[in-house]
Amino acid sequence: MREFSYNEPDFAFGQTMLSLRTVINLTQSSLAEYLGVSRRAVGDWEAGNKYPKAANLKQFIAFAIKHQAFEAGREAEEIRSLWRATRQKTQLDEATLTELVSNARIPPLNQTTVPVAVSSPVMVKVKEGPKLDWGEAPSVPTFYGREAEFSELKKWIVEEQCRVVSLLGLGGIGKSALAVSFMHQVAERFEVVIWRSVRDAPDCETLLNGCLQILAPEVLSERSFSFEQQLSLLLEQLRSRRVLVVLDNLETLLQEGQDTGYLQRGYESYGRVLRRIAETSHQSCLLLTSREKLVDLAPMEGSLSPVRVQRLTQLDSGACEQLLIAKDVGGTSSQRMQLSAVFAGNPLALKMVAQTIVNLFDGEIAPFLEQGEIIFGEVRELFDQQFARLSPLEQTVLGRLASISEPATLDELLTVVGRPTPRVRLLEAVESLHRRSLIERGEKPGSFTVQSVVLEYVTAQLVAAGADESVRDNPAHLLNQSFRPGQSKLTHNKLSIGLVKKQPRYEENRLLTPVA
Repeated sequence: MREFSYNEPDFAFGQTMLSLRTVINLTQSSLAEYLGVSRRAVGDWEAGNKYPKAANLKQFIAFAIKHQAFEAGREAEEIRSLWRATRQKTQLDEATLTELVSNARIPPLNQTTVPVAVSSPVMVKVKEGPKLDWGEAPSVPTFYGREAEFSELKKWIVEEQCRVVSLLGLGGIGKSALAVSFMHQVAERFEVVIWRSVRDAPDCETLLNGCLQILAPEVLSERSFSFEQQLSLLLEQLRSRRVLVVLDNLETLLQEGQDTGYLQRGYESYGRVLRRIAETSHQSCLLLTSREKLVDLAPMEGSLSPVRVQRLTQLDSGACEQLLIAKDVGGTSSQRMQLSAVFAGNPLALKMVAQTIVNLFDGEIAPFLEQGEIIFGEVRELFDQQFARLSPLEQTVLGRLASISEPATLDELLTVVGRPTPRVRLLEAVESLHRRSLIERGEKPGSFTVQSVVLEYVTAQLVAAGADESVRDNPAHLLNQSFRPGQSKLTHNKLSIGLVKKQPRYEENRLLTPVA
């Protein structure tokens, strides 16, 4: 019988499995080795993404009984509940139960017991383990690569007990997936684990209240609390217990345009909460994910500080190839590496384009690349969301960087941005683009460059809008620019065709608008 999997994660079951393993005092790897399964399988059970096979479940229950993981006197009831929760095709008969518990004193099985409904929660009380509230944490059934990033997070959060850690990166680069995988694997090291997304921009008091309902429900029920009192209570809980709070999609709360990294009007309270958590001594950790860096935390960051930043770059080629193979994308290994390079190792973009390659090109990469268009549909929407947040100057700078063959310094950018621009404004725009994870530092100190997938997107924008004022009378100016090795001839050809066939309409696209 295959492991049962499903679309909606069963978080209650996952918490039960994690709590039992924690009581037994085993790591995921140790339990996997004992059961003869992969560590990923154990992770899937604890994430509520899959149920174990009957044989694995029997072995696990026997091991848990041996280590007295179930509540004394209620072992039989809890074992039956656990068995029903995993939706096994065969019921747990008395002979099997007797075999499992061996000499344990457990009342006989009621043969008329009816399996609970699929939607029923797992009601198994075990000895004290971590208290988990996954909230709306996304399901991550498969996770590729990021070993170095995971190890660094574990060092910072588990070993060095950093108070605030920010996971930054371009949209689709895998911030949430890494946070989810990390959260599941280190949950046993915390007393409480809470996941919250701010994608829908809840006000700060609502978020605080939700976390305190998990951390101190009995205190909240006694009386009403002001915002400051709620914050003080939260900090008290973070001091008294080891808590991991994950806050996902923080960029939703940040301003668009030139004031990048600053909270929107009405959400300034978040800054106060984050600063207090970063400044106050406690034993807990707040893990943030965001496409943009928050200004409020910047002064406190440092390699020796309890406030750290991990910036996610492209997924390594091996992990990208695994992802594509899992999506049934064919072709040679070199073709898969080429496709990964074109999309700068962005896992979400690769998943999106993989579906198109399978649906329209029978899984073959070569005919897809021959079409000449790689930024389309959901991939374009992914980058549209982030580019819509840019100021006119930021869009202009990004457009100019896309037209330069090598990483450019501020002096070089000043010569190509259009009308005279104060150096300080250009510096602010470059810093903002870096904060938004849209540009990277070049090998030469003080130089900056654009990722290949961002370059492809910007090029598509340039083609759609036509040429800017600098190439209006001389289209060859941009055509003669050499492109980085990571950029395909496809990009150069698209740009060439776009400049020749289209009339300049630079006022319609801010990427091409001269700076006043």
